[in-house]
Parts: sequence; structure tokens; C-alpha cells
Amino acid sequence: MTNITAITNYDNSSDKNQKKLKSKRVIIELGELHQHNLKQLKVLNRDIFPVSYNEKFYKDLLEAGELCKLAYCNDIVVGAVCCRFDLSDNRRRLYIMTLGVLSKYRELGLGALMLEHVLKICEKEGNVDSIYLHVQINNETALAFYKKFAFEIISTATDYYRRLEPSDAYLLERKLNKSLSNEHISTTSPLSVINGN
Repeated sequence: MTNITAITNYDNSSDKNQKKLKSKRVIIELGELHQHNLKQLKVLNRDIFPVSYNEKFYKDLLEAGELCKLAYCNDIVVGAVCCRFDLSDNRRRLYIMTLGVLSKYRELGLGALMLEHVLKICEKEGNVDSIYLHVQINNETALAFYKKFAFEIISTATDYYRRLEPSDAYLLERKLNKSLSNEHISTTSPLSVINGN
């Protein structure tokens, strides 16, 4: 498991007029997806994303290895990232199918930790041209998050989502050098980036 310890502030007061901040040690880490925790991923995706995924999606994820990770906060599954490699137009790219964190656990650096994991996969592979994903056009939090990691809007996919309004999505991409530089990985602490997903 990839492991990071963070100190964060929690409001433990039930009275809104008496806000008390208390420091609490938080351990965030990434773990493997297995048959025994697949149901947790299904519940997590249902709670985070406005779209549903079929059984084939989840069956394929069990074979994804490092391309699918669960994010834990103090041993509780609170997020996940799921990717796949795509070879099209003579380019090898990594597609982020899902990357999300339950809203209560955002701002702990879990989204950044997962995205840095994806960047390290690309660095290890060494022959990945870019990382790309779709983001609903009104998801400003996610757009801001990915822009911090040098993703750019490439195009708009009209009617990308069948049952959502707005139905359009931006296609975001981060181009990579054949030998991925560590500059963004080392200068951006996963604890300092606000997770947009």
C-alpha cells in the first residue's frame, strides 16, 4: 500500500456558534482491488458519480492491477481511481475512467495521491503519450483540480452523458514526454492539492 500521514482539522462541535478545531492524525493510503472489496467500489461509485456502471465494467477492473486503486482514510474506503490503456490514432494513452473521493473526505490529498499514482504508472511504462478523461462541463471543482496537474481542455463532447444535464463533457488531456518528468510529482504535495473529485 502507498501510505501518507496527514494532519487535518475537524470541527467536532455540534453547536455552530462554538466552532472548535481539533487536530487529528489521518492516514491515507492506496490499496488493491480484489473480489472481496469489489462491492465497496460499487457502492462508492454509486455515491460519487451521477452515472452507473455495468457488471462488465467491474469484472474488467478486477483484472486491471495497478490501473485500479482504492483510496483509504484510516482504513475506510473513501475513493478510487480506475484507468485503462488506449491505443488509437497510433498513440498510446491512459484513460482515467473514474477518479473520485467521497465529499466528506475531500481536501485530504486523496485525489492528488491517486493522480500521482497514475502519473507514476505512465512514468514506469515510459511509452505513454498522454493521460485523458471526460469531465461534465459544469463540474468546476473537478476542472480546477485537473488544471492543477497540467490538464487542458482539448474539446467538448456533445451529449456525452445520456441521462445527465448538462449532457456535454469536456475532454481533458495532459500530454506527456516519452520520459515523464518528475517535476510535477515532486513539487506538488498530495496534501496541498484540493481534490476535485
